Amino acid sequence: MNRPSSARQSGFTLLETVIAIGVLAVLLTAFMYAFGPAMSGIRRSINIQEADRLASTLQSELTTLRSGQQSGDIQTGFDKSFQWIKQANDPAAALFVYQYRGDPSKHRADSTLEPSLKIGGVAGKDYVVLPMVRRLNDPLFLKDLDALQGVVFYIKCTQLIYNKDKGLIPGTAGTISDPLDGSPAGKANDYKEAVIAFSAEFYSMPANNQAYFTGPNFKKSFKLTQKPIFTRNLAVRR
Repeated sequence: MNRPSSARQSGFTLLETVIAIGVLAVLLTAFMYAFGPAMSGIRRSINIQEADRLASTLQSELTTLRSGQQSGDIQTGFDKSFQWIKQANDPAAALFVYQYRGDPSKHRADSTLEPSLKIGGVAGKDYVVLPMVRRLNDPLFLKDLDALQGVVFYIKCTQLIYNKDKGLIPGTAGTISDPLDGSPAGKANDYKEAVIAFSAEFYSMPANNQAYFTGPNFKKSFKLTQKPIFTRNLAVRR
């Protein structure tokens, strides 16, 4: 017995399927074209808000001398801030601010928490989200990346110099000079003023894993050409 022709013709033909996929692709392309910039703007806005919150962490950490950070030229918190601001433009000593999940039951020698590697858990009980500032040459920075919470920001620091016509203006990156006579200071003891004013430019890093920061791509991308997403003028006091 022959089946009705309607039964034999049920379903989609290959041509109809191809046309439907093509229409869907066009619609998705149009959607991404229309809403892609909006999503990018939303991410940028969120990053700016996070950078703004972390600016106070940067200022506080610069003058906090932690265990293991003492060296020949660093004996006080002001010594540390002087060196970190001066060297922040050196890729080997690049300065980063970020948040990570810390294990409240495990403390490190520098009084910070060990990163919590557990997946899930209850915030405030199983882990604590902590803001932190470290340099690339600090091995604890790479460990913190395993428990990263959010974006890693590179901080470009430039001393602010007083200009009688323009007020405070950026000086030369990688140097700290007397704000009045412009004489360079090699170390904190050579700097006679009590305050270092500086501009902190925040750049969001394109990746946040250990492989990126230890690989060759980091040094290539370190020559930042884009504008900072956020800038804050700060100061540290002796």
